[in-house]
Amino acid sequence: MQLHVAEAGPESGPLVLLLHGFPGFWWAWRHQLPALATAGYRVAAADLRGYGESDRPPRGYDLWTLAGDAAGLVRSLGAREATIVGAGWGGAVAWTLATLRPGVVSRIAVVAAPHPRVVRDAARRRPWGPAVRVVASLQPPRLPERRLRRDDAAWVAELLRAGSGDGWASAPEFAEVADRHRAAMLTPRVSHTALEGFRWCVRSQFRPDGARYAAAMARRVTVPVLQIHGEADPWVPDRVARASARWCDAGHVHRTLAGVGHFPHQEAPQHVTDALLDFLDE
Repeated sequence: MQLHVAEAGPESGPLVLLLHGFPGFWWAWRHQLPALATAGYRVAAADLRGYGESDRPPRGYDLWTLAGDAAGLVRSLGAREATIVGAGWGGAVAWTLATLRPGVVSRIAVVAAPHPRVVRDAARRRPWGPAVRVVASLQPPRLPERRLRRDDAAWVAELLRAGSGDGWASAPEFAEVADRHRAAMLTPRVSHTALEGFRWCVRSQFRPDGARYAAAMARRVTVPVLQIHGEADPWVPDRVARASARWCDAGHVHRTLAGVGHFPHQEAPQHVTDALLDFLDE
C-alpha cells in the first residue's frame, strides 16, 4: 500500500501528520503545511487511501485499516511518534489511531470531527437532519459515484459551498479551491473509493465488525486533544463535538470559531494555524 505525502520542514523536527477529509486531498492543508514547517516542525500532508495520488484498492476503507495506514506512515517517515491532525474523515482516523495505536501518537488535533463514539450515540439518540441526508445519499451503489462525476464533479463544489460558513463561498480563493477539489475527485476510481468509508460507517452498524469497533473505541484517549469546530457547521453541531471531552483523559481543549462552517482549516486558516501552533508549543 503506497500513500502519497507532501512534506515540508526540517527532517530533524517533530513530526506532524495532516489527514484531510471528504471531499479533499492533501492540498486542503496548503495554509498549515508551510506555516508549521516555518515553525520548525516536520510536516507531512497525506492523501488518504483512496484519495489523490495514494493507492486506491477495492477494500480497506474501515477506520481500523485507515488508522493502520496512518500508523505505518508515521513509522515509514522514520518517527517513533507524531502529532496527528485530522479534519472531517481524517479526524475520525486521528481519534481511532489515538485510541487503538497510542504508541505512535504524541497528541491529536481534530477539526470538525467529534469522537466516533459521540457521533454514534448522538446519531442513534437524536439524528441531525443535514448530515443524515448527506450520508444517506451516499449509500446506494453506483448512483452517488455518477453524481460526483457528473458535469466535471460539480457536486463537489456544491458540497464545499453548502458546508461553508459566512463568506467563504464568495471569497476570491473559493473558485480555485472548488476547481482543485473537483479535479481530485475526477481521478480514476476516487469517486468510488472516497465514498467507501461513509458506506462502512453505516453498514457496519448492522455487522459484527461495527460492534467490535464501537467496543474498541470505548477506551479513553490518553494523549492531549485539541478540537477545533466551526460554530456555523451545518452538518455537525458544535454541541455534539463538545461532548467528545468525556472520552479524553490527558487534557482536552475545544475551540469554536464563529461564522465558520465544516472546513475551518480552509475557511479560517490563520485561526486554525495559530491554534495548532499554541497546542504544539505547549
